[in-house]
Amino acid sequence: MRFMASARTTSTRPKLGLRERKKIQTRQAIRRAAYRLFTEQGYDATPVDRIAEAADVSPSTVFRYFPTKEDIVLSDEYDDVLLAALRDRPLDEPPVASLRRVLLDLFRQFAGDERREMLVRLTLIRQVPGLRARMSESMSRTGALLAEVLAERSDRSPEDFEVRVVVGAVLGVLQEALFHCADQDAAEDSAMAAMEESIDRALNMLSQGLPL
Repeated sequence: MRFMASARTTSTRPKLGLRERKKIQTRQAIRRAAYRLFTEQGYDATPVDRIAEAADVSPSTVFRYFPTKEDIVLSDEYDDVLLAALRDRPLDEPPVASLRRVLLDLFRQFAGDERREMLVRLTLIRQVPGLRARMSESMSRTGALLAEVLAERSDRSPEDFEVRVVVGAVLGVLQEALFHCADQDAAEDSAMAAMEESIDRALNMLSQGLPL
């Protein structure tokens, strides 16, 4: 998802070659250096060349992996993991129930740096207008991928009205659930627990027709 930062591989995924592993390590080094600097001195006050220096790469390398500074925060490797897990869910399971199970399982894999990076990322998106403006673009890409999988599961077109409404509703409730947690300014462990609870609660509300 575009709220997240880096992905764990699973035993069912093909083993990555040395070149691909190095690419992932470089992306992670750039992202972690950027998050540390954003936390220390602020997003707007951190130029890309300073991020490159902290990650021990050239500015051109940063731009090769992240075309803009906003992409360091908004891009991630979670979509493939999420969609593969969703394809593995039973076909007779309601789509929101499948998404709920997959997202909660993914969240429970987070540990250490991944937890801290997620919290920094959410705080940045919440606080920096430029990131919020770009987030809708990133979310639309995730939504298009999600629509493809839901269309496969329901034997519909990704452009089907019902598919698009479900995707929009899911992304909307997830965004509000995550932003609600970001606004609480809780300690790391408490924040992650609250985030998991909010996602569970939001998708449960959606599956029940958004009762109020």
